Amino acid sequence: MLADKAYTHPSTRQALRSRRIKATLPERADQIARRKAKSSAGGRPPAFDSGLYKLRNVVERCFNRLKQFRGLATRYAKRAAYHRAEIVLACIILHLR
Repeated sequence: MLADKAYTHPSTRQALRSRRIKATLPERADQIARRKAKSSAGGRPPAFDSGLYKLRNVVERCFNRLKQFRGLATRYAKRAAYHRAEIVLACIILHLR
């Protein structure tokens, strides 16, 4: 799972660990300071792959480009098949531009 600093709460990390989901989440500055203040009792920093985290923006840019299609952004289609068809059509249009 790739997410931003808003999802780095210890309970979120624990829930992901209990489900055996590998997470790439950067630590917030306050969490780093709190861990360092505890010295050796603070534990080691969580694993973080900065190269993988940099790829996260590709997905976010894709979602932002899809939001320009009003029907997708507001989810007017009630059936999943119609919504999927809208997504496929929007992707084709974006690819052809």
